[in-house]
Amino acid sequence: MELFKRFMKDEEAMGVVEIILIIVVLVAMVAIFKDEIEDLVDEIWDSIEDSAEKIY
Repeated sequence: MELFKRFMKDEEAMGVVEIILIIVVLVAMVAIFKDEIEDLVDEIWDSIEDSAEKIY
């Protein structure tokens, strides 16, 4: 029980929890917007290819 109390008072553990929550939110957003992200990356890649063709 003492170990749990020390863990709850430890401020460094809160930083770890915050980082884990941020990662979970980012993963969830990527999962939700996967199709939109793929479309955006495809458009950007096509634009890069078009620009490269103009140079060569």
